[in-house]
Amino acid sequence: MLKTHEMLEWEYRPHLGRTTEQAINASRDRLEFMRQSRSDFEIAVPRHELESMARGVAYYEGLSAAVRRAQLVQMLELYRQLFPTLRIYLFDARRVFSAPLTVFGPLLAVLYVGRNYIAFRDSERVQTFSRHFDGLVREADVSDREIEAYLQQLIGGLPG
Repeated sequence: MLKTHEMLEWEYRPHLGRTTEQAINASRDRLEFMRQSRSDFEIAVPRHELESMARGVAYYEGLSAAVRRAQLVQMLELYRQLFPTLRIYLFDARRVFSAPLTVFGPLLAVLYVGRNYIAFRDSERVQTFSRHFDGLVREADVSDREIEAYLQQLIGGLPG
């Protein structure tokens, strides 16, 4: 939901089972939902993901500096608009690992395992995922209040 149109096009072009347009529309819908929702949103991301994207290495190899810069700028602008309803935390994946997961309050948790999502509705499992997410927030190297400066630093390191 924080990704630019160009980033989604690049990311989903080779993707199996979903068209680029479907991914872009779904992302746009999630962002609109976030803007209109009365809920808070917390996102925990491995710090190396943003650093790799900024440098154009690993998964992001071949992604132009212009697209990477635009992506970081959009993240920064959206964060400024949506904070404190949206809070992002960056953790060190060498200290703590997490598969992509989403916790929807006390009733639903979803784990992403590649091409599929596994949904959990059992309250004990949902609580386990929620505690795991809380641990990612506690372990964050970059807190929600430091994200703006961190993104500005990454943007400053890019050409152009």
